[in-house]
Amino acid sequence: MRFHKVALAAVEYVLPQERVRSEELERRLAPLYERLRLREGRLELMTGIAERRFFPPGTRSSSVAAQAGRCALERCGLQSRVELLVHASVCRDFLEPATASVVHHALGLGPRCAAFDLSNACLGFANALLVVAQQVESGALDAGLVVAGECGRTLVDQTIATLLGDPAADKQTLKRAFASLTIASGAAAAVLARAELAPHSPRLTHAVARAATQHHVLCHGDHAGRGMLMETDSEALMEAGADLARATFDQFLEESGWTRASIQRVVTHQVGVAHRKLVLARMGLDLALDFPTVETLGNIGSVSLPLSFARAREAGFITANQRVVLCGIGSGLHCLILGMET
Repeated sequence: MRFHKVALAAVEYVLPQERVRSEELERRLAPLYERLRLREGRLELMTGIAERRFFPPGTRSSSVAAQAGRCALERCGLQSRVELLVHASVCRDFLEPATASVVHHALGLGPRCAAFDLSNACLGFANALLVVAQQVESGALDAGLVVAGECGRTLVDQTIATLLGDPAADKQTLKRAFASLTIASGAAAAVLARAELAPHSPRLTHAVARAATQHHVLCHGDHAGRGMLMETDSEALMEAGADLARATFDQFLEESGWTRASIQRVVTHQVGVAHRKLVLARMGLDLALDFPTVETLGNIGSVSLPLSFARAREAGFITANQRVVLCGIGSGLHCLILGMET
């Protein structure tokens, strides 16, 4: 899909204050580590994640998503023009009503502004950007707001409690749960608008999506009543995701007319250091084009992609007049690549 009329008017994020290092999580797992004769340090060694952040216990997705949304609306000054709100994180306040309803009310958006949740694992935010962009491009909307609030503490705490409470837990049990220990917290928001409403903002140019749903068995998250538990075949998921990213990127290059040499910056959904390196290698892109965040922020689910983009701009890594590719991958498997000119 090509876009000619869509601007990224604002991207903002919220990070928790609390930092939790990987060795702190492993100390909580000490009884299991001792029984399995494992050394502390394997979590950072295998993922590259030194620390992640958590919101206080009991924090709701809607509260931090609304906080990020408020920042984005203040940044661009387009609140009165927003006609659609999409809440797109993995975490939700409850199954019903849509968490978007809570955010809509918190932000004081008007009755003519529609709102709904969009869920697609870690790809939800990117999917929501595409939905809003399509409506802006068609002329159906002046502007739309995408928000996400990921509160990963519950998943991590529940994973540790389950591992410690299982007398039969072995190395394979830990391996299937390992991806859950990379999860972190954060919130993000983005406003997409008609280009004339944000004339100095980056422009969305192209989008390509692909699916490889034969791999849906590689990562399953199930609601356990007291929180979320997740089982992941991390190695197979990483390989399949990298292959899907390569196929999606090849299609993107064909449809956009861009070349690898013409792309100046890349933003990826980051789940671990090895994953980031493999995805970019399969896409045939220099690792130096991507802005790393996973080492100190962990895997923030749907928030990872917009947050990494926003922090890259803050750091001056992404500047004006650059071609930028955003690559998101979500379990299922699904991939979406967005092209942008800053």
